[in-house]
Amino acid sequence: MSHIVISANGELNRFAQYALPVVADRAPDYPGPLAGILAGLEWVAANRPDIRRVVSVPTDTPFFPVDLVDRFLAEPPRIPTLLVARSQSGVHPVVGMWTVEIAPELAKALAEGERKVGDWTRQQKAVEVVFPAAVIGGREVDPLFNINRPEDLAEAEALLKTR
Repeated sequence: MSHIVISANGELNRFAQYALPVVADRAPDYPGPLAGILAGLEWVAANRPDIRRVVSVPTDTPFFPVDLVDRFLAEPPRIPTLLVARSQSGVHPVVGMWTVEIAPELAKALAEGERKVGDWTRQQKAVEVVFPAAVIGGREVDPLFNINRPEDLAEAEALLKTR
């Protein structure tokens, strides 16, 4: 069984239509994705103690692979158990599989001022899981394509029309 939790800040009621749990950062000043990941890990620990791993995916990654979780789970168990995605464009540390047990270490790093997901996951010696290009509308596309600018959104919309 799969469960989705939304990590967000600001007006949380805007997600009410999805009937999913919404968690906000506990850290002040919205310090970024690391705080959102921590909020998700803490929610799982408090509400679903039977779940030991959490997968994070940013909402601006519209083409993430449908087998993302299966690919993470297929990785041989090792220490560390933190997994992050890599594609042709590089490492995408927000796309990852985190063990719930890592939350105290992550909380400590945030309290000490860490804000960059990539820096923290490198310090943790995260294992990179490679995701090959996807084919959408006959074109190879980075499966972890990220929408950051209006032209990225236009490209994603055009790709979706070709599906």
